[in-house]
Amino acid sequence: MKMEMKSHMSVLWMLLCLLLRQSMTQNPAPEGVLNCCEGDVLFLLDSSGSVSSYEHSRMLAFLSELLLPFSLGEDQVRVGLLQVGTNPRLEFGFDAHTTQSGLQGALKNTKPLRGDTNTVEALKMAKEWVLRPGAANGAQVGLPRVLVWLTDGVKPGDVIGPMEELKEEGVAVLVVSTGHGNYLVLSEVATPPLEEHLYFVDIDDMNIITEDLRNAIIEIIRAERITVRDVSTNTATLQWRPVLSGLNGFYEIRFGQLPTGGTGVGGTGGTGTSPSTSGSQYERLTQPADSSTATLTGLKPDTTYTATLTPESNEQAFNTLSVTFTTKPEVLSPATISISDSGPNSVRVSWGPVQPDKVTSYYIEYSPLPTGKLNAVTVGRTQNSTLLRDLQPDTTYLVTVTARHASGKEKAMSVKVCTQEVTPALADLQLTTVGSDSVQVEWKGSADGLRGYWLTWEGQENSIPGQRSSFYLPPDSLSTRLTHLPPSARVCVSPIYRTARGDGLCCTAQFHSDALAYGYRS
Repeated sequence: MKMEMKSHMSVLWMLLCLLLRQSMTQNPAPEGVLNCCEGDVLFLLDSSGSVSSYEHSRMLAFLSELLLPFSLGEDQVRVGLLQVGTNPRLEFGFDAHTTQSGLQGALKNTKPLRGDTNTVEALKMAKEWVLRPGAANGAQVGLPRVLVWLTDGVKPGDVIGPMEELKEEGVAVLVVSTGHGNYLVLSEVATPPLEEHLYFVDIDDMNIITEDLRNAIIEIIRAERITVRDVSTNTATLQWRPVLSGLNGFYEIRFGQLPTGGTGVGGTGGTGTSPSTSGSQYERLTQPADSSTATLTGLKPDTTYTATLTPESNEQAFNTLSVTFTTKPEVLSPATISISDSGPNSVRVSWGPVQPDKVTSYYIEYSPLPTGKLNAVTVGRTQNSTLLRDLQPDTTYLVTVTARHASGKEKAMSVKVCTQEVTPALADLQLTTVGSDSVQVEWKGSADGLRGYWLTWEGQENSIPGQRSSFYLPPDSLSTRLTHLPPSARVCVSPIYRTARGDGLCCTAQFHSDALAYGYRS
């Protein structure tokens, strides 16, 4: 009986050990981590001759478990591995693995380098290449960068200077020492606070710091941010990273006017102390766990608001995020006036924005400058343009559009408008041959606003290519003689006005023995 009981106890003990071993090696990924973070994490792994094959494999197993929960890829977490030896080697860069299966396989197949502990050269590679934002295959611009140094602490070299340079460039340095390294050196290179970023642990007990180190990395690369976009006079849209994806929960949003004296930066967000919405009137709404935006409505124009976002889940705690923003001032019509379809006697005036819910009518006044008769027209609240008729040609008008608002307010906006000049066409053109190569050119034109005439002749077929001549004649000229014309030369006369040419007339010079007057009359 004793033997049988002993046998049962042995089996139970073996099963218990097996279960404990599985739980220690598998250590399931904590819920809610997958979508928490974005940034680049480079592991600097000592694989020189001072590190045994067993220690090297234990460090890789530690990294495998440490990284298992993270979601990898663009806009998530990117991981690189740089090994330290006589000639340091980048085993894989940030762009190499976007899936856990690929990353885990790469860690499993990583071999030690051996040789000297050339950490200084490895840090030079990290600074100038791997962790440099915007470099080819380097770190992403504007995202957190983390260097995690795993060392046995044996003769790391003069690393304080290179580590300081990395930290000055914004890289967070975390250190894990599996030996009896120089505490003063390691504590100097690690980014404060040391209780979260510096670990001394036996190689066989590395699993006890897995969660703490993972949380320390998450705190650096956590993407808990909230931004505001599409801000108008009475609406705004909040946008955040969906940290609750895959979890049970919801987002609670509270927003209200910022109390007098409050401060904030529009369009930015973060964690920590925020303007409270509990002491004043606020509105509350909730969004499901898979959402990442919410539109706030019913806001007042030109008013500063504070909004807080609290991810609520019974599976994991999250920080409350806050943001302040100011709505745009109310735009009262008319805010813009444009001119189109301008002619000698009419012009179309348009304005905006159309606000039929706020405006009762539009009143348009117009008069010629500097003095002239004042005219006016009233249009409905839904109209945004009107055609002004019976205007004087080539005249500058002052046009004023006034919106009569339902609140009793009136807003006016003025603009200068110029009508086009009247440019009458040439009334008559006549050529009379004089000899074998000359013609007398005569025409009739209007004297109102006339600035002169433009005469052009050009050789036609059978003449020398490029034969052409143009010249100006004063407004009192009604005739001229052209000589040395080529056969069948085409003669054109156009009236010139202040702003443009009027339509001209053309005739072809024909030379023959019984020359007769010929031409064109309108």
